Amino acid sequence: MAKWANDLVMDAACDYIATADRLFVCSAQPATYAEAASTYDLATHTLSSGDFAKANGTSGRKVTIAEQAAITVDHSDTATHVALGISGTTVLVYVTTCTSQALTAGNTVTVPAWAIQIADPT
Repeated sequence: MAKWANDLVMDAACDYIATADRLFVCSAQPATYAEAASTYDLATHTLSSGDFAKANGTSGRKVTIAEQAAITVDHSDTATHVALGISGTTVLVYVTTCTSQALTAGNTVTVPAWAIQIADPT
């Protein structure tokens, strides 16, 4: 028997991801919002709903996070992860790896556009 899910199922997940209003560039993989916002935080940027776009993915649906340019680096270290969170809460929404890059406090960093794919059931 084939497996199937309505696009609305994946869109609900994409919509939840798009509630994130903070992007953190981190020196290690955070497991909690506090780690993303404090322990491993190198640079923080405020996101808006316009920074997210839903579309068809390779198989399923995806949400693309727009490029975030010239984010001020607050702490020097090597960036290895990017995290999304919801400010005013303890909710860490999503964490991914990034190209390892040494960052220096006072400089800026650009996070290129990237997508989170939610695949159709197989």
